Amino acid sequence: MSKTPLVMVPGLLCDERLWGHQLKYLSDIADMYVGDTLQDDSVEDMAKRILDNAPDKFALAGLSMGGYVSLEILRQAPERVLKLALIDTSSRQDSEEQKRRRRGLISLTSKGKFKGVTPRLLPMLIHPDRMEDEALTTTVMDMAAHVGQEAFVRQQTAILNRPDSRNDLSGYNMPSLVICGRQDEVTPLALSEESSSLLANSRLCIIEECGHLATLERPFATTALMRDWLENYQ
Repeated sequence: MSKTPLVMVPGLLCDERLWGHQLKYLSDIADMYVGDTLQDDSVEDMAKRILDNAPDKFALAGLSMGGYVSLEILRQAPERVLKLALIDTSSRQDSEEQKRRRRGLISLTSKGKFKGVTPRLLPMLIHPDRMEDEALTTTVMDMAAHVGQEAFVRQQTAILNRPDSRNDLSGYNMPSLVICGRQDEVTPLALSEESSSLLANSRLCIIEECGHLATLERPFATTALMRDWLENYQ
């Protein structure tokens, strides 16, 4: 059986480790490529860079910022995307409050306080019960350190200026999976419900006792859902 090409797009302050479990346990059915979101300061340029390096046709999965980039990939080249998975993300633009908070983090970073950013964000990113999970929190912190200050500012700038994607969703008919952690504080469940309802061919799956980083917090559940999506969604 031929493997499905699968492009996975990381979220803010994340790298390929965000997809570590999926890279290991979906390798029997998928040829996987993790998109580069470190070089550019707009979702348009991030999407173009990924498309330039992706297979001709592929399944596409994005978490959080990776979802914003995935929706831009769809705008640029919908004919290349076989299947879509949106994980802990939103099809809306930021609210004014979110924009204010984002600009504050950029300002903090520009004052040389980048190391303070991740501890500040961590309680919003993962389920409260996982705050003492050293392996999980270390992975999140190490990814952020690898991304670094300059790429963080570029990513935040891209997120701030992203377009609203809601009007685009009904035009996509590829088999789509929308996943959300029940306790996601960054992109609450209502946003995933909205995206799923707007997509023409979508299933919404909720992961219990899970925050914003489903692929890391509940890796077995997320991988199982993605396997079903790859193998069975039509």
